[in-house]
Amino acid sequence: MATVSRVVNNNPNVKPQTRKKVFEAIERLGYRPNAVARGLASKKTTTVGVVIPDISNSIFSEVARGIEDIANMYHYNIILCNADKKKEKEIRVINTLLEKQVDGLLFMGGAVTEDHIQAFKTSSVPVVLCATADEQRVIPSVDIDHEKAAFDAVNVLLQSGHTKIAMISGTLQDPANGYARYQGYRKALEAANIPIDEDYVRIGNYRYESGMDVTKHFLELDERPTAIFAATDEMAIGAIHSLQDSGLRVPEEMSVISVDNIRMASMVRPQLTTVAQPMYDIGAVAMRLLTKLMNKETKDASELTQVILPHEVIHRNSVAQRS
Repeated sequence: MATVSRVVNNNPNVKPQTRKKVFEAIERLGYRPNAVARGLASKKTTTVGVVIPDISNSIFSEVARGIEDIANMYHYNIILCNADKKKEKEIRVINTLLEKQVDGLLFMGGAVTEDHIQAFKTSSVPVVLCATADEQRVIPSVDIDHEKAAFDAVNVLLQSGHTKIAMISGTLQDPANGYARYQGYRKALEAANIPIDEDYVRIGNYRYESGMDVTKHFLELDERPTAIFAATDEMAIGAIHSLQDSGLRVPEEMSVISVDNIRMASMVRPQLTTVAQPMYDIGAVAMRLLTKLMNKETKDASELTQVILPHEVIHRNSVAQRS
């Protein structure tokens, strides 16, 4: 048994002839090491739990790809769990993953509540927040500055001469994609001395259909906006199609801009001007940070409390100069 263990774990202290015999026996018997037993012996399962809000959303799938690539590099396996941005399901999934003795946990979600933080604090393994953050900044996280990303997007419209700028926001209970981006919108208008018109702000659910529906509301106003800032690309694409269905030309009669830079942003016509999040990098950096914490490569986790990655405005064809 000891010899087989040394061969399976690539211990160099095994004669080549013995190693060959063991591998021949493994192949003949179809032997697979018992991961549970190995985990009990080593107190490591080389497995990381990942909680994702919506696997069908291309934004999160890109983050997951970054996580997976770095996990493979450091020889970790991934258990991916979809939680639908529902608090009760998120807490249940977190506890289930911890019960399965994962070595670390990556959490992508919406609001990080006290219940979430309590679950993380009682965890015996490291936790890293990915594409989100908690308000107190007590849990290590990797994200962008969502408020600044929204501010920069609205500034593109302001610099193009627009003053009647509407927003399709995410839920304000969502600290990143919702509230922070709404705050960026407000601050950009305030910096330009443009009063906030509450009729120009409506809440969507991040999906294409809500972008279409909210845009119809803007078109029914007595004084239409000349530009729309959407909190996500998917809602922005819904807005573009709603405008086109109404016979309006984008961007000649209405400009549209958003945040995310999903693949569809360059496929829609006109191509969508947007603020790019480095989604793959967010996943990759979060996973690398988690490996450092799991392997105790850093002495002070507080130094790694919040990693902010840069965003970038991608100029395409959905914003026009206002004459």
